[in-house]
Amino acid sequence: MATAQDLVRTQCARFATVDPQLPATYPVPEGEPIMAHTRDGSPVAGIVARTVNPPGSMPTLWQTEVVLELFPLVGAHPREGMDALLHAWRTWLAERGAPERDSSCVVTWPSRDVPATRALLDHGFVPLSCLAVRRPTTETRLTKLSGTVKVRRAGPADLDAVVELTLTELEYAALVGASVYRPDAPRLKRTAAHMRLHSSDPVWLAERDGTPVAVAECGWVDTGGSPGSHRLHPGMWAYVNCLSVHEQVRGTGVGRQLMTWVHDEFARAGVLGSFLHYNPPNPLSSVFWPRQGYRPLWTTWEVRPATALR
Repeated sequence: MATAQDLVRTQCARFATVDPQLPATYPVPEGEPIMAHTRDGSPVAGIVARTVNPPGSMPTLWQTEVVLELFPLVGAHPREGMDALLHAWRTWLAERGAPERDSSCVVTWPSRDVPATRALLDHGFVPLSCLAVRRPTTETRLTKLSGTVKVRRAGPADLDAVVELTLTELEYAALVGASVYRPDAPRLKRTAAHMRLHSSDPVWLAERDGTPVAVAECGWVDTGGSPGSHRLHPGMWAYVNCLSVHEQVRGTGVGRQLMTWVHDEFARAGVLGSFLHYNPPNPLSSVFWPRQGYRPLWTTWEVRPATALR
């Protein structure tokens, strides 16, 4: 009988043929196991990890208070195995009394492994977030900004402008994706921006006539320190935490010019690549980010509340 290690090895070998950008390992955290069988008797398994985000914590701006995340181990059976596992998960939830308010079921799966997509859709999941990656160009170039747009590194004195722009992005994202604009969002965003502006993580502002009209909050992540804990190849990566353009100048090229500057800075830093999360239902980001060279690597599927799993 196949063990969990056998399923992981088979699954990772199949992932390598699906998308070469996927890492060689698959993260399997501690949690409660679930077992199931496909119609032909092949065993599949999964680990359910439970996360509780206390009210007033930063993750509640993009997650529910209770998150039940399934890490499937379906080996060579992406569609049939995922279907069997989700049926078993529904029983698991019923037995444990999953919360009906502010809760979610989550599965993050390789974006190009489309056979599993049918099973996820059939069980009520929707794709609310993509982890997308971009490889740097082979050589850097001096960014030329047109018109009156100027880009500069933000500092502590820019706190109010950064908070205003990031709240604008959150308000829009909450209408079309996984984000949640909670009552304490202004306080949480201000605290996070204050910490970022006093750290080594870069924040860039685009200005017109001295007025900030766009912000790019970015950072650095070393995925080589904890093998198996990341969904990226090991190495130093840059990430885009938030890009926000004032609605009065959307569609004028400001966002594109700002990200051209940012990507040049990433390339100069010698990173392996850059990554970000965007919402596929978002009619702006779903068009903008592919045009900047990003493509989906992992898709996060969600059901809200958790009791809505079919």
